[in-house]
Amino acid sequence: QLQFEESGGGLVQPGGSLRLACAASGFALDEYAIGWFRQAPGKEREGVSCISSSGGRMDYVDSVKGRFTISRDNAKSTLYLQIHSLNPEDTAIYYCAARVGPLKHLCGGLIGEYDFWGQGTQVTVSS
Repeated sequence: QLQFEESGGGLVQPGGSLRLACAASGFALDEYAIGWFRQAPGKEREGVSCISSSGGRMDYVDSVKGRFTISRDNAKSTLYLQIHSLNPEDTAIYYCAARVGPLKHLCGGLIGEYDFWGQGTQVTVSS
């Protein structure tokens, strides 16, 4: 079965840091651009970052630029999201997913172009 398993979430105070991990199983991670997404209570799922299949390009949504760093280790079939300076607005379930289709090696596209969703990992930022 092709899917991701996210981990690393937790409860942190504002200003804190976390490192999320996303382990792939059942497919070759290095063929795909991978995105990190999040969904806050009552809100739609949004993309926060993406890394191309080669790792040469990394994209971030404006609200996380300078605080989030995406990386990948294809040998370990694992994707990471280092998060600093967390604030309550970052509270959400975080997911990773791979872009599928003919442009699977590139970031971009709509959420519907991403697949192999895991169960997510909860990040809660609160004092």
